[in-house]
Amino acid sequence: MLITKRVEFSASHVCRNPALSDRENEALFGMAANPHGHGHNYVVDVTLAGEPDPVTGMVMDLKRVKEVVNREVLERYDHRFLNHEVPPFDQIVPTPENIAVDIWRRLQPHLTSLHAVRVYETDDLFVDYFGEPA
Repeated sequence: MLITKRVEFSASHVCRNPALSDRENEALFGMAANPHGHGHNYVVDVTLAGEPDPVTGMVMDLKRVKEVVNREVLERYDHRFLNHEVPPFDQIVPTPENIAVDIWRRLQPHLTSLHAVRVYETDDLFVDYFGEPA
């Protein structure tokens, strides 16, 4: 069984690789490479997998899921300029792919039944991440 908790946050970012020149960044990322950045209202789906506990009927206590997601994702990401305020994005480009991986790595130690992280950057663009490759 799968159960999903959805949260939203607002953040800004710039798509620039610090190892590349301005010209290379502009060629790769276009207007998204503007050093002043731009913002998104991100939507994140955190999906857990498992069988419901016979006593509680829940895959996991949803109050605990909410606490973990608030602490590990919302408090770190919401209303931040990702490149400047949220490591590792001072070193890697904060694409939705990299954001999904980072959120997974923050949540997985606390949510052992974590199955997937979905990050919507816009209404019609999302990334699904299912954990580290074996």
